Amino acid sequence: MSIEVIKPGLASSIQDKGREGKYHLGIPPSGGMDQRSLIAANLLLGNPEGAAVIECALMGPELRFNEARKVAACGAEMTPRVNGEAKPLNEVFEVPAGATLSFDFVKAGARLYLAIEGGIDVPERLGSRSTYTLGSLGGLNGRTLQAGDVLHILPAHGHATLGRCLPDSLVPMFSKHYQLRVVPGLYDHRLMPESHKRFYEEDWSVASEADRIGYRMKGGTPLSFVEREPPFGAGDDPSNIVDACYPIGSIQVPSGSEPIILHRDAVSGGGYAMIGTVISADMDTVGQIQPHQKVRFVAVTLEDALAARARYQQDLEQLRQMP
Repeated sequence: MSIEVIKPGLASSIQDKGREGKYHLGIPPSGGMDQRSLIAANLLLGNPEGAAVIECALMGPELRFNEARKVAACGAEMTPRVNGEAKPLNEVFEVPAGATLSFDFVKAGARLYLAIEGGIDVPERLGSRSTYTLGSLGGLNGRTLQAGDVLHILPAHGHATLGRCLPDSLVPMFSKHYQLRVVPGLYDHRLMPESHKRFYEEDWSVASEADRIGYRMKGGTPLSFVEREPPFGAGDDPSNIVDACYPIGSIQVPSGSEPIILHRDAVSGGGYAMIGTVISADMDTVGQIQPHQKVRFVAVTLEDALAARARYQQDLEQLRQMP
């Protein structure tokens, strides 16, 4: 079974849960930026939760199915349409043989996950089918989708039930103003006290340069760093450090002007000070924030972060237990 890409959308790519454990080689995890929505779409169909799907950023693709197959679309609010007829989000529906699946413009959120019964069949690279475009690794030839591409689909498991849908309690909620919880550090001691305080008091706007590598923030007051003599190996800019590892979710502020939240395709290390790390439980939310929407950072403790991670895992378990 195969699907033809008629229009690719804005930045559609094949993603699964990612390739963990390769960061020490400089290879980021990649995978869906909203892991919960990716997993939900797969589980609705009875796919393995880590089956490869299409991640659709802001504008969905147009696809022609050569055979009938059930699908599910979760995440951002982009109404699916089969030959122009609207279909529900967060619910299993069928695309008939020869039919075209397309999507309306996004109304809320930023990324939709289209799962197809059986999962997309591309070669595994380092244990994952996820696309890492900077390294030309995984997915379909290591790149985003293009018009004319043909996607092959693995055999269906026969477990998908038409009309099966997410419980309301598990449907994501979107906003135009988000709070992101941050564990301060590793280098927040480099900030002047007034800048540290102001960073958490001001709203920041997501810049248009928000992508799978990182989310750049604008509109806040530039941050001031404590004066010091740069150590050997660090640059002259006050935001520079001797190179260190970058955790996913870490916030760096080059020259103190525009914070960047590193996401799933980010490099593994470098020479910018990390003033905090967005907690893992909020990283799905980051991937659903549209450019120009507002963000407020909220400092939390490591204990708070661990508790939030436990609640996130409980949500995933509820998905796995769906009737």
